[in-house]
Amino acid sequence: MPRTYRRFYMTKSQLIEKISESNPNLTKKEIEFIVNNVFSNIKEALSSGDKVEIRGFGSFKIREKKAKIGRNPKTGEQVKVPPKKVPYFKPGKEIKETLLKL
Repeated sequence: MPRTYRRFYMTKSQLIEKISESNPNLTKKEIEFIVNNVFSNIKEALSSGDKVEIRGFGSFKIREKKAKIGRNPKTGEQVKVPPKKVPYFKPGKEIKETLLKL
């Protein structure tokens, strides 16, 4: 029997709401400040070339893609693709184990 997957996207506001449900001592404004601060610090670390590791969750780092020759899918014409840096997330062991149970 094929496995069906439920598509669910959590927005930042939904994340803040979820955190506020389990932390009645903090206001939503305080939680929003904390969440924004965490994301901002992750972005700042990545932009300066650092790796961010959150134990039990995963790690973020920047990967460098080399320049290459690609093809325009409409015309088939060769196109130079410049080198670029892309963010990469590697899930931690605990997340992998949790996902295997689904």
